[in-house]
Amino acid sequence: MVGGGIYKVGEGTNSSAEQESPHEHQQNLLLSRIITNVEKLNESVVVMNKALQDINIQNMNVELVAQMFKNYQSNVLFHLEATDNLKEPI
Repeated sequence: MVGGGIYKVGEGTNSSAEQESPHEHQQNLLLSRIITNVEKLNESVVVMNKALQDINIQNMNVELVAQMFKNYQSNVLFHLEATDNLKEPI
């Protein structure tokens, strides 16, 4: 210490970690938590996207069967009309 209570640069009891303000330390903790939560969120989104891809594939199969049934129904109606066998519903 130089006279009058003035510290020289680099002199003193505080290390660089201790010189960090409490607000900066709190912000660093919060940022760390945010980063961890965003990483977990990203992992969950990846899992959800995979599940949605699987659902879309299954929906394509259902859509294909529905289209096939619609075409079959249309063909049956055409055949019944062409052979004059179409009757009114009971």
